Amino acid sequence: MRVFVLLFNARTENEGIHTIQMGDRNKVYMFESEDDATRFAVLLEAQDFPTPTVEEFEEEEIMEFCRGVDYDWEVIPAGKLEIPPEHNVEKTDWELETDQTSEKTETDLDKIKRQLEGLL
Repeated sequence: MRVFVLLFNARTENEGIHTIQMGDRNKVYMFESEDDATRFAVLLEAQDFPTPTVEEFEEEEIMEFCRGVDYDWEVIPAGKLEIPPEHNVEKTDWELETDQTSEKTETDLDKIKRQLEGLL
């Protein structure tokens, strides 16, 4: 099955997937409908969140990525109006990654790159 997810900085070295933080866990929403994913992206923008890009993937590909980085996931059925939480994290993981790049080893960066390339 094909699903739609939200990406930030799509097709760049600093690409990140949108997650919802629930406690100490991250969850990726996989939308069955492109329109529903786009609507969710617009709601994020209305909250002054960076503009995400809606991208289509095989559901299994996203699930495999989530297993690899220990994220949860949820399939959002077509027609279900999902609303972003009122509060967002102050600094996203992909923004933190930019700040800490000098602290990461080349091996860590290669691993992250392979995981992201696996999404494409």
